[in-house]
Amino acid sequence: MEGEAREAPGLGRPAASKDFHFHHTDLYDSEDRLQIFPEEDTQMRRAVVQAEMTNQPREPMKGKSQRDLGEEVDELVHLYGLEDDHELGDEFIDESTPRIEVSEYPPYMMMGREPLREQRDWRLSGEAAKAEDLGFGAWGSAGQCQDLREAYRYTHGHASEEYECYVIPEEEDEEEAADIFCVTCKTPVRASEKVFDEHKEHEVTPLSKALESAKDEIHKNMYKLEKQIIEMENFASHLEEVFITVEENFGRQEKNFESHYNEILETLAQKYEEKIQALGEKKKEKLEALYGQLVSCGENLETCKELMETIEEMCHEEKVDFIKDAVAMADRLGKFLKTKTDVEISAQPEFEDQTLDFSDVEELMGSINTIPAPSAPVINPQAPNSATSSSVRVCWSLYSDDTIESYQLSYWPVQDSSPGKDGAAFTMTVKETYCSVTNLVPNTQYEFLVTAQNRAGLSPASECAVYMTAPCPPIIKSKEIRSCEEAALICWESGNLNPVDSYTVELTQAETPGASGVTESVVGIPTCECLVQLQPQQSYTIYVRALNVGGPSARSEPATVHTTGSYFHLNEHTRHPWLTVSEDGLTVVRSERKAPAGEPLPSDTRFTRCVAVMGNLIPVRGRHYWEVEVDECLDYTVGVAFEDVPKQEDLGANCLSWCMRHTFASSRRKYEFLHKTTPDIRITVSPRKIGILLDYENSKLSFFNVDISQHLYTFSCQLPQFVHPCFSLEKPGCLKIHNGISMPKCVTFY
Repeated sequence: MEGEAREAPGLGRPAASKDFHFHHTDLYDSEDRLQIFPEEDTQMRRAVVQAEMTNQPREPMKGKSQRDLGEEVDELVHLYGLEDDHELGDEFIDESTPRIEVSEYPPYMMMGREPLREQRDWRLSGEAAKAEDLGFGAWGSAGQCQDLREAYRYTHGHASEEYECYVIPEEEDEEEAADIFCVTCKTPVRASEKVFDEHKEHEVTPLSKALESAKDEIHKNMYKLEKQIIEMENFASHLEEVFITVEENFGRQEKNFESHYNEILETLAQKYEEKIQALGEKKKEKLEALYGQLVSCGENLETCKELMETIEEMCHEEKVDFIKDAVAMADRLGKFLKTKTDVEISAQPEFEDQTLDFSDVEELMGSINTIPAPSAPVINPQAPNSATSSSVRVCWSLYSDDTIESYQLSYWPVQDSSPGKDGAAFTMTVKETYCSVTNLVPNTQYEFLVTAQNRAGLSPASECAVYMTAPCPPIIKSKEIRSCEEAALICWESGNLNPVDSYTVELTQAETPGASGVTESVVGIPTCECLVQLQPQQSYTIYVRALNVGGPSARSEPATVHTTGSYFHLNEHTRHPWLTVSEDGLTVVRSERKAPAGEPLPSDTRFTRCVAVMGNLIPVRGRHYWEVEVDECLDYTVGVAFEDVPKQEDLGANCLSWCMRHTFASSRRKYEFLHKTTPDIRITVSPRKIGILLDYENSKLSFFNVDISQHLYTFSCQLPQFVHPCFSLEKPGCLKIHNGISMPKCVTFY
């Protein structure tokens, strides 16, 4: 880099960086400082340097002689106390080289001090190298080189080594920060580049907007990535379960094979022993028969030999003796010859071929793959949030080492108590130990049982378990929503035939429709209405969920609530039969048609004598404001009343209502403020729009002429209970209510 220090040729010292300036200073003020560098000398030095750079001959000195310069040098030496310094200029001068005086340069150039240089460690070799490059290195001696370096440094605005210096770094120009984002190039740029650079024709957007967009995109991708991670983790968990199941099944099969093979070996060994024993018995039987024959044959042979010997002896006897013995011998020999000798072998040496019956072994071999019927599974209790309004996830376990091929899951609604003859029970066949059952009725209990199956048959059925589907989404009653600046009363219908456990109200700010998060949730609501605290001057989107043991329902249809002023509707249940309330609940009309004969039957909730209707104001203490648009020729009564105000009396005729009444007869208008008594009030300008301010905190009810910002009257009233707006029409006409509006400035003072 150019800013790094370099070694100057011939000097052996590091050069000063270009990022620094050197300024000489001394101990005197500017007024006392001597003219060390006179203007003439400055001009002379510049001329010398220019002459050297252009290789032109130097002109003789003008204005001062060499003697004058010498005197000035002596004066400077005496001024700075350098009389005893004999080492000036010795740093760069060789002892064998004579010192050459150069009179054309100011004396200070020759006053280099080695101790000062050692203390300051100036980095000047860069400038010296430049001077040598310009031709200053051709001056022969070290003193001349030193003088040339001093001259070069002076012409470049640096102080001499003789003087104190401060190093002041140059301030780098700060680069202008990018303030817009080029959509085409996908890079931040400066606004000036948009006007003059290659981004002139590109689409740009503010950097902050691009940053928010990038963050949103990153958040969306992170959400997708987290979802994918969850899916992969679930899949990995399932793979681990399958892996464990394979290991368990292998272990069971290995034990089964080992058991069956051991049984087969035992059976074969038993058959071997049985066959060998039977063969031995046959051998013994044959040998015994042959031995008996052999003994009998031997006995016969001995008898024959004995007879032969006896006959031979008889042949040598006398005739008389021979005849005597021959008769006896003939009888004996006849008897012996008559005896039949068995010369056939009683037992053959060959053994019969043995037929081995391996049917039982084959049966055992076939039973190797035969497994017993499984035991009964056990259905797990219903897990939280395991159901939707139309489905439920059922899980079960098998607490044995049985091999299972499939499961049969049966279910039916609880109200049927058991599988009916009309086919109310349903059966599903699954491979896993869980099943998501769909097409169910919302907020309904179902009984489930499961059986396991393999080639050996079905297991006993499990115990029945009750699961429940999640409820249907509630239905928000938009016409019954009441609100003020601090709160809102949300009402809804359950939407389910069976009761639910609780409800949850979710709120999101309407100003941020793209936001998916819930800004606030109110949980554990037992009834179908909820009073929610809100922030003033905001708009909210409201959702309601129903909950039971199966989990939460889906969100209801949204409803919008504005916390700008008080908002309410007219209560249809309180209106007199002669009145009609508009669909939006903000206009009450008494038509011109003839009223039916007779008055309505008395009622505790509906007005029967006074032709009036009440509004549903939110039960929140604070300040509530609404306006009523009236006709100047209309007989009407407006004000507030307790909910239990007598419905058979006129408004303002008791201590439970505070009202303003207007009657018109023959171009005469009469205004009355009614509550027990009637004060004498004259109103000169008939109001066409009446503003009503109900102030619970100060116990006041005020009436205003909105068109001219005129205060009409204020009741001081104690309100231990909540009151509601009330409106009455004595003649045909209509009243239109304006609410959900901010208070005018004239009203805020009361």
